[in-house]
Amino acid sequence: MNLNLANTLTLARIFSVPIIVALLYLEHAYQNPLFTYLASGLFVLASLTDLADGYVARKQNIITNLGKFLDPLADKLLICSVLIMLVELNWVAAWIVVVIVCRELAVTGMRGIAADLGVVIAADHFGKLKTIAQIVALVPLMAHYPLFGFDPAPTGLVLLYVALVLTIFSGANYLYNFYKKWLQAE
Repeated sequence: MNLNLANTLTLARIFSVPIIVALLYLEHAYQNPLFTYLASGLFVLASLTDLADGYVARKQNIITNLGKFLDPLADKLLICSVLIMLVELNWVAAWIVVVIVCRELAVTGMRGIAADLGVVIAADHFGKLKTIAQIVALVPLMAHYPLFGFDPAPTGLVLLYVALVLTIFSGANYLYNFYKKWLQAE
Protein backbone atom coordinates (compact mmCIF):
# COMPACT_ATOMS: atom_id res chain seq x y z
CA MET A 1 0.00 0.00 0.00
CA ASN A 2 1.28 3.48 -0.87
CA LEU A 3 0.96 5.35 2.41
CA ASN A 4 2.65 8.55 1.39
CA LEU A 5 1.76 11.91 2.91
CA ALA A 6 -1.03 12.63 0.43
CA ASN A 7 -2.74 9.28 1.06
CA THR A 8 -2.28 9.69 4.81
CA LEU A 9 -4.10 13.04 4.66
CA THR A 10 -6.90 11.40 2.69
CA LEU A 11 -7.16 8.62 5.28
CA ALA A 12 -7.31 11.26 8.03
CA ARG A 13 -10.34 12.73 6.24
CA ILE A 14 -11.99 9.30 6.16
CA PHE A 15 -11.22 8.65 9.84
CA SER A 16 -12.72 12.03 10.79
CA VAL A 17 -16.14 10.95 9.49
CA PRO A 18 -17.20 8.76 12.44
CA ILE A 19 -16.04 11.44 14.89
CA ILE A 20 -18.08 14.13 13.13
CA VAL A 21 -21.10 11.82 12.99
CA ALA A 22 -20.70 11.03 16.71
CA LEU A 23 -20.53 14.74 17.57
CA LEU A 24 -23.69 15.42 15.56
CA TYR A 25 -25.37 12.45 17.22
CA LEU A 26 -24.42 13.88 20.63
CA GLU A 27 -26.03 17.16 19.54
CA HIS A 28 -29.15 15.19 18.71
CA ALA A 29 -29.12 13.53 22.13
CA TYR A 30 -28.24 16.55 24.30
CA GLN A 31 -29.09 19.67 22.21
CA ASN A 32 -25.80 21.26 23.19
CA PRO A 33 -24.39 23.75 20.63
CA LEU A 34 -20.84 22.82 21.68
CA PHE A 35 -21.18 19.55 19.77
CA THR A 36 -22.20 21.31 16.57
CA TYR A 37 -19.32 23.77 16.83
CA LEU A 38 -16.85 20.92 17.41
CA ALA A 39 -18.33 18.96 14.51
CA SER A 40 -18.16 22.04 12.26
CA GLY A 41 -14.55 22.73 13.20
CA LEU A 42 -13.48 19.14 12.56
CA PHE A 43 -15.41 19.18 9.28
CA VAL A 44 -13.50 22.29 8.18
CA LEU A 45 -10.17 20.66 9.11
CA ALA A 46 -11.13 17.46 7.30
CA SER A 47 -12.21 19.45 4.24
CA LEU A 48 -8.88 21.28 4.21
CA THR A 49 -7.08 17.92 3.97
CA ASP A 50 -8.73 17.60 0.55
CA LEU A 51 -6.81 20.64 -0.63
CA ALA A 52 -3.65 19.54 1.14
CA ASP A 53 -3.57 15.97 -0.19
CA GLY A 54 -4.01 17.12 -3.78
CA TYR A 55 -1.34 19.79 -3.38
CA VAL A 56 1.13 17.36 -1.81
CA ALA A 57 0.47 14.68 -4.44
CA ARG A 58 1.06 17.09 -7.33
CA LYS A 59 4.01 18.88 -5.72
CA GLN A 60 5.82 15.64 -4.84
CA ASN A 61 4.61 13.87 -8.00
CA ILE A 62 3.20 10.99 -5.95
CA ILE A 63 -0.16 10.47 -7.59
CA THR A 64 -1.10 6.83 -6.94
CA ASN A 65 -3.98 4.56 -7.88
CA LEU A 66 -4.79 4.27 -4.18
CA GLY A 67 -5.00 8.06 -3.94
CA LYS A 68 -7.17 8.26 -7.06
CA PHE A 69 -9.56 5.80 -5.41
CA LEU A 70 -9.49 7.13 -1.84
CA ASP A 71 -9.72 10.88 -2.52
CA PRO A 72 -13.19 10.94 -4.12
CA LEU A 73 -14.35 8.24 -1.69
CA ALA A 74 -13.26 10.38 1.26
CA ASP A 75 -15.16 13.38 -0.11
CA LYS A 76 -18.33 11.34 -0.61
CA LEU A 77 -18.11 9.73 2.83
CA LEU A 78 -17.56 13.07 4.53
CA ILE A 79 -20.25 15.04 2.73
CA CYS A 80 -22.92 12.33 2.54
CA SER A 81 -22.48 11.35 6.20
CA VAL A 82 -22.93 14.93 7.34
CA LEU A 83 -25.95 15.41 5.08
CA ILE A 84 -27.59 12.27 6.46
CA MET A 85 -26.99 13.44 10.02
CA LEU A 86 -28.50 16.83 9.19
CA VAL A 87 -31.64 15.02 8.05
CA GLU A 88 -31.62 13.09 11.34
CA LEU A 89 -31.40 16.40 13.20
CA ASN A 90 -34.28 17.69 11.04
CA TRP A 91 -32.15 20.61 9.83
CA VAL A 92 -32.21 19.65 6.13
CA ALA A 93 -35.01 18.20 4.02
CA ALA A 94 -34.48 14.54 3.15
CA TRP A 95 -35.26 15.05 -0.56
CA ILE A 96 -32.23 17.31 -0.95
CA VAL A 97 -29.98 14.66 0.53
CA VAL A 98 -31.55 11.95 -1.65
CA VAL A 99 -30.80 13.98 -4.80
CA ILE A 100 -27.19 14.63 -3.74
CA VAL A 101 -26.51 11.03 -2.66
CA CYS A 102 -28.10 9.62 -5.83
CA ARG A 103 -25.93 11.89 -7.96
CA GLU A 104 -22.81 10.72 -6.10
CA LEU A 105 -23.76 7.06 -6.57
CA ALA A 106 -24.58 7.58 -10.25
CA VAL A 107 -21.29 9.33 -10.99
CA THR A 108 -19.35 6.68 -9.08
CA GLY A 109 -21.13 3.98 -11.09
CA MET A 110 -20.45 5.75 -14.38
CA ARG A 111 -16.79 6.08 -13.50
CA GLY A 112 -16.63 2.37 -12.70
CA ILE A 113 -18.22 1.41 -16.02
CA ALA A 114 -15.95 3.82 -17.88
CA ALA A 115 -12.88 2.40 -16.13
CA ASP A 116 -13.99 -1.10 -17.17
CA LEU A 117 -14.07 0.19 -20.77
CA GLY A 118 -10.57 1.61 -20.31
CA VAL A 119 -11.85 5.20 -20.27
CA VAL A 120 -11.03 7.62 -17.49
CA ILE A 121 -13.59 10.29 -16.65
CA ALA A 122 -11.67 12.66 -14.43
CA ALA A 123 -13.20 15.17 -12.09
CA ASP A 124 -14.03 18.33 -14.00
CA HIS A 125 -14.35 21.92 -12.86
CA PHE A 126 -18.09 21.58 -12.25
CA GLY A 127 -17.56 18.55 -10.01
CA LYS A 128 -14.89 20.36 -8.03
CA LEU A 129 -17.04 23.47 -7.75
CA LYS A 130 -19.93 21.27 -6.59
CA THR A 131 -17.79 19.79 -3.82
CA ILE A 132 -16.63 23.23 -2.67
CA ALA A 133 -20.22 24.53 -2.68
CA GLN A 134 -21.37 21.54 -0.64
CA ILE A 135 -18.60 22.03 1.91
CA VAL A 136 -19.26 25.77 2.20
CA ALA A 137 -22.99 25.10 2.68
CA LEU A 138 -22.50 22.38 5.27
CA VAL A 139 -20.36 24.42 7.67
CA PRO A 140 -23.09 26.94 8.63
CA LEU A 141 -25.72 24.20 8.53
CA MET A 142 -23.72 22.14 11.01
CA ALA A 143 -22.99 25.11 13.26
CA HIS A 144 -26.76 25.69 13.26
CA TYR A 145 -27.05 27.75 16.46
CA PRO A 146 -26.75 31.56 16.51
CA LEU A 147 -23.32 32.75 17.54
CA PHE A 148 -22.58 36.41 18.36
CA GLY A 149 -26.01 37.36 17.00
CA PHE A 150 -25.57 35.61 13.65
CA ASP A 151 -27.83 32.69 12.77
CA PRO A 152 -25.85 30.55 10.30
CA ALA A 153 -28.65 28.10 9.44
CA PRO A 154 -30.57 30.27 6.89
CA THR A 155 -27.31 31.15 5.12
CA GLY A 156 -26.35 27.48 5.05
CA LEU A 157 -29.71 26.53 3.58
CA VAL A 158 -29.42 29.08 0.77
CA LEU A 159 -25.89 27.84 0.04
CA LEU A 160 -27.15 24.25 0.07
CA TYR A 161 -29.69 25.09 -2.64
CA VAL A 162 -26.86 26.59 -4.70
CA ALA A 163 -24.84 23.41 -4.09
CA LEU A 164 -27.88 21.33 -5.08
CA VAL A 165 -28.14 23.12 -8.44
CA LEU A 166 -24.40 22.60 -9.03
CA THR A 167 -24.77 18.96 -7.97
CA ILE A 168 -27.50 18.34 -10.53
CA PHE A 169 -25.68 20.28 -13.26
CA SER A 170 -22.34 18.55 -12.68
CA GLY A 171 -24.08 15.14 -12.57
CA ALA A 172 -25.75 15.86 -15.91
CA ASN A 173 -22.39 16.99 -17.28
CA TYR A 174 -20.76 13.72 -16.14
CA LEU A 175 -23.60 11.76 -17.74
CA TYR A 176 -23.15 13.66 -21.01
CA ASN A 177 -19.36 13.12 -21.01
CA PHE A 178 -19.79 9.46 -20.08
CA TYR A 179 -22.24 8.97 -22.92
CA LYS A 180 -19.87 10.67 -25.42
CA LYS A 181 -16.89 8.56 -24.31
CA TRP A 182 -18.98 5.40 -24.23
CA LEU A 183 -20.07 5.98 -27.84
CA GLN A 184 -16.44 6.57 -28.84
CA ALA A 185 -15.38 3.35 -27.10
CA GLU A 186 -18.08 1.32 -28.90
